Amino acid sequence: MENFYHSIYLDKDLCKGCLNCIKRCPTQAIRVRNGKAVINNKFCIDCGECIRICPHHAKLARRDTLDILKKYEYTVALPAPSLYTQYNNITDTNLILNALMSLGFNDVFEVSAAAELVSEATIKYIDENKDKWPIISSACPSIVRLIRVRFPNLIEHLLPLKAPIEVAAEMALEKAVSTTGLPRNKIGLIFITPCPAKVTYAKEPLGIEKSEVDAVIAIKDIYVPLLEAIKDLSAEQAEGGSLPNLAASGKIGVGWSCTGGESTGTVSDNYLAADGISNVIEILENLEDERFKTLNFIELNACTGGCVGGVLTVENPYISHSKNKHLKKYLPVKVSSFNNRSTTVYTEDIDLNWNKEIVYEPVFRIGNNFMEGLSNLNAVEKIVESFPGLDCGSCGAPTCRALAEDIVRGEASDTACIHIFKEYFNFLTLQLSTLTHNMSNASDAGASIANLEQNLTGFFNQGESGKQTEDAEPPKKDKPKKKK
Repeated sequence: MENFYHSIYLDKDLCKGCLNCIKRCPTQAIRVRNGKAVINNKFCIDCGECIRICPHHAKLARRDTLDILKKYEYTVALPAPSLYTQYNNITDTNLILNALMSLGFNDVFEVSAAAELVSEATIKYIDENKDKWPIISSACPSIVRLIRVRFPNLIEHLLPLKAPIEVAAEMALEKAVSTTGLPRNKIGLIFITPCPAKVTYAKEPLGIEKSEVDAVIAIKDIYVPLLEAIKDLSAEQAEGGSLPNLAASGKIGVGWSCTGGESTGTVSDNYLAADGISNVIEILENLEDERFKTLNFIELNACTGGCVGGVLTVENPYISHSKNKHLKKYLPVKVSSFNNRSTTVYTEDIDLNWNKEIVYEPVFRIGNNFMEGLSNLNAVEKIVESFPGLDCGSCGAPTCRALAEDIVRGEASDTACIHIFKEYFNFLTLQLSTLTHNMSNASDAGASIANLEQNLTGFFNQGESGKQTEDAEPPKKDKPKKKK
């Protein structure tokens, strides 16, 4: 298993151990141990659902600030299409692009322009690879990571093209080097992101060896200073001033910010577009069961509404979707194309294909080989049968089965279940009662005290460590009978 960088982390001082996150995490990557949440890096796909649901703001995302601009002699802003949907009454993306320049960037390069090129390449790939239908979009890093660890049979269906963020970075770099003559280390390519998954992608991408993105700033962090810059430029325009034209994308590229936008770019009606990580998992399960044989393309977004629903945005995703529709009324259908050399986009010698294979990572496997895995699976089933099946989360795991798997892995004890805990407590109470009854016989009392001490020590050691000990054996009990 590779050691991947994760942008999401926990602030233990803010965490209250409230269990909200363990229920929402789509890969069951979070446990609550000793009153604090613990994130399992092997399971995490950086989708940001824990950030969205945490009422105490204990889940955070690593990212850069505007101060990163000081690190480079020449900086290029790479705004995500979802940035345009954060502000009111925007009818021209050029206003936001020029506002970015006024914040200190030396140039801007629209990710939506690169998205139009990826759409063009996607149409060609779908047409030439009918044996791999339906093709699954690879634009969302969380979806690619989810498939890699949980749906290995679907890896071959992933669209093996670089995401627009990467295509934009490569073309922006080509343009910057050509314009300035500066070496690579003096040029900073800064992505403006709606989600933590893109931060992770920039540090540890899948499908390519290394990303050209140097830093990532959250939309929510740049929102206020950019808003002030937009107001200033709007005032200048009202007085008769004009802005240089920096826009290089149309409806197709800007539409990528919302669910269905990427699919629309394929110029086909034989597609499926889904958003929200729970819905996505259901789609992938159905796809694994070969229930979508007639589709040629599937667009999946981890965030509700698409990228506009990212946890690092400001606006409500449904309001953003409405703003996106309003903005597109003022845009041409498409601006950037491999056949169009009149735009500001550099498209020569850009390879859109992946250069690194996506490999299945069996992080959820509970054995090092087939026989061990089978034995552990049987052990899990037996433990699950002993649990009440309430999936209450009081144990710190999201489900009874998740706790059973933790026990088999040696990461928890069955007494973490409050119902099993009560069984132990009743067992020890019975032993204490027996000890009291035998106090008349000194030899029996000594043996009973020693036995009780041994069980109490093992019992409380389990409670502190969360792991099974040899000293305390759980009382045997019959499986509760189901009511008729």
